[in-house]
Amino acid sequence: MFELALILLVTKALGLLSRKAHLPQVVGALFAGVILGRAVLGIVVPSEVLTSLAEVGVILLMFTAGLETDIKQLRTSIKASLTIAATGVLVPLAGGFLLARIFGLDLLKCVFIGVILTATSVSITVETLQEMGKLKTKAGTAILGAAVIDDILGIVILSLIIGLGDGGVQLGAVGITLVKICAFFLFALVSGFGVYKLFGFLSEKFGRKRRLSIFALAFCFFLAYFAEKFGVADITGAYFAGLVLCTCKAEKLIEDKSTVLSYMFFSPVFFVSVGLMTSFEGLGGKMVVFAALLLLVAIVTKFVGCGLGAVICGYSKKESAQIGVGMISRGEVAIIIATKGVAAGLVGVDYFSAIVIVVIITTLIAPVFLKVAYGGKKKGEQT
Repeated sequence: MFELALILLVTKALGLLSRKAHLPQVVGALFAGVILGRAVLGIVVPSEVLTSLAEVGVILLMFTAGLETDIKQLRTSIKASLTIAATGVLVPLAGGFLLARIFGLDLLKCVFIGVILTATSVSITVETLQEMGKLKTKAGTAILGAAVIDDILGIVILSLIIGLGDGGVQLGAVGITLVKICAFFLFALVSGFGVYKLFGFLSEKFGRKRRLSIFALAFCFFLAYFAEKFGVADITGAYFAGLVLCTCKAEKLIEDKSTVLSYMFFSPVFFVSVGLMTSFEGLGGKMVVFAALLLLVAIVTKFVGCGLGAVICGYSKKESAQIGVGMISRGEVAIIIATKGVAAGLVGVDYFSAIVIVVIITTLIAPVFLKVAYGGKKKGEQT
């Protein structure tokens, strides 16, 4: 209880300070985790409870992002999202591979370092765009679509290299992964159509009853749960749940209730949990250099790769820069991939520490870069 009280107070206090400094409030919330965690004060330590609450927080964040998505614009930008995701995977993959090769790692480990850089954690970007009122922009919609596709491509590549690490090219395992991903989207489409029709009926019958927001939240968690069962990130399931309900008659009620639930409690815990991962343990001289270069490669390759994809698809230079910046954050997605790599023996603990530092810094700077890319304009908000 003491830790939760500290998290809520410090995230809000630093969030307000960030706002005073003309930065997104999420920057202050992320720094709250760094300050409270082992990197500075060591007052709050990662625990099973905080991890579970943080997972709920990011699921709610992506659910509300789905609710706020302009579905018509998403349909028109699906081809662009595919292109941006493809270039946003290939360029960081090549950059991470080359850097790891320079440091003398073997072929498989080089590929794995590249795979980590392909990840995109859109949750921080979503919060920043929501705060600035830019989530429904053309660039914001493209970022969301490309990030979801990024996750899927990352899962497929990860399955392939883990199969290689087990002693051979296990194309069967990759094939099974692809089938499971396709099965999830088929399941999401069928169940989503049924739920959309059901909510249309319930909206006509009950109007703006609070029970509808409870039913919607249950659907969000169900789809997040089944996404994991099919081998897809739970945040992808939550985002699709929001997409299903974003055009229903009760959308405004559901969004309002979900946003309050997220803002009041779960989102602060999630942002702090990201900061809590910051640690400088295991970073010697060589690892400090590796971490610094990996950070540079992570920022440049994602910005260039996604920005290039946006230019190819006809986005303006400003929109391309916004998309490139919006895809920089690696967040929990890269941590999950790195953790699986450690478990599979693809990277050691020393390299894992360097990777975590890079993930944290890209997550911290992404909101600041987005503020610059969008010119600093943001909507009025309650504090």
